[in-house]
Amino acid sequence: MTSYWCELAWLGGDSAVADVQVEVDGDRIRAVTPATPHSAGATRLSGLTLPGLANAHSHAFHRALRGRTQVGGGSFWTWRTQMYAAAQRLQPENYLRLARAVYGEMALAGITSVGEFHYLHHDVAGTPYAEPNAMGAVLAQAAAQAGIRITVLDTCYLHGGLDAGGHTALNDVQRRFSDGDAASWATRASAAAASLESSICRVGAAIHSVRAVDPAAIATVASWADERNAPLHAHVSEQQVENDQSLAAYGVTPAALLADNGALHASFTAVHATHLTAADIGLLGSAASTVCLCPTTERDLADGIGPAGALCKGGARLALGSDSQAVIDLLEETRAVELNERLASHVRGTHDAPSLLRAACANGQRSLGWHEVGELRAGALADFITVRLDSVRTTGGSAGSALETAVFAATADDVSHVVVGGEVVVLDGRHVRYDVATEMQAAISELMDEE
Repeated sequence: MTSYWCELAWLGGDSAVADVQVEVDGDRIRAVTPATPHSAGATRLSGLTLPGLANAHSHAFHRALRGRTQVGGGSFWTWRTQMYAAAQRLQPENYLRLARAVYGEMALAGITSVGEFHYLHHDVAGTPYAEPNAMGAVLAQAAAQAGIRITVLDTCYLHGGLDAGGHTALNDVQRRFSDGDAASWATRASAAAASLESSICRVGAAIHSVRAVDPAAIATVASWADERNAPLHAHVSEQQVENDQSLAAYGVTPAALLADNGALHASFTAVHATHLTAADIGLLGSAASTVCLCPTTERDLADGIGPAGALCKGGARLALGSDSQAVIDLLEETRAVELNERLASHVRGTHDAPSLLRAACANGQRSLGWHEVGELRAGALADFITVRLDSVRTTGGSAGSALETAVFAATADDVSHVVVGGEVVVLDGRHVRYDVATEMQAAISELMDEE
């Protein structure tokens, strides 16, 4: 058994608790005891200790685009052209190196679980690999090497787009995303679940979007997830044009189309949900679904600001993701929910620090199927992080405002200690297994053909 003494810890309430001893037995928390003096045998964690953060929406390979897509103007659609070019370069070997570095960066940022929205299934011509889930396997391997948990959200992607006449054909790049039909997707996804799942890897399902998946296929994917009690995610209404196309083709919004085909329920997560109608908000709330906001990506791609406050009032839960990896800093994503709300509503304080931490911790973990993570309590998996309160960004606050300091001032650079399943992954701000920056530089240089 290993003991940690936390100067301050968040146990789920409205403020931090002082002098908390956390006892870890194997990969689980055995006991959490407040008001305990520090003992010589306990590892001291100075700062604020939190449950591990959950990155509920990631496309790992987008990390190679950081900085490169900031030149010039355009929209989501022009950005997508650059993303597709990078996707065409990926093979299992170079994807493993890149994803390992990306997940290492996530560990440094206090992320202990990642949901990888995975649709790079096949070779560049759409031909299956000899091992049909080779690309999913390297993602699971990369996360294991980085020391974090992963939920591989195996994504169904069947069509190139949507217009008033229905779905359009796949383009040359999109062919590698597609299994051809929903039944073939289900067969391959079932094999992925059988081969990849472990104590640190789970397999869920994803519907790429109503642009890429027709109603009958939506029902098939939803049924597959229901039968396995697996999480189900989908991109929903990221751009207004997606709503317009869905209305033209089906007469309903994307959220309504998903609801009509059995996708909306408590294990469903809508990603982005930027352009929702009042009826859409009602559907997601009444289903007790989760909405994963990715504020940095949504502002980077000029998507807009999602209705976070209305969603919470309507009964939906919030989670957070890094999506395109424009930055990997879940504390930044967390505060952006409230700061974006202020810009849109001209009102401060819709989302307080405890509710934002619940989004970043328990809600995100549960959206990925990790129900044993996200809280500091006896019996939970021993995933927790410590945020420094003495850096140039965070010093000067009080114990009573520690949650607010962490949420509204701290950054990924302030994460000093990360434990996943009882194992130390980050110590004094450094990954204990490898130099992440060096590996990232090598992986991106190789992928993008740079010296």
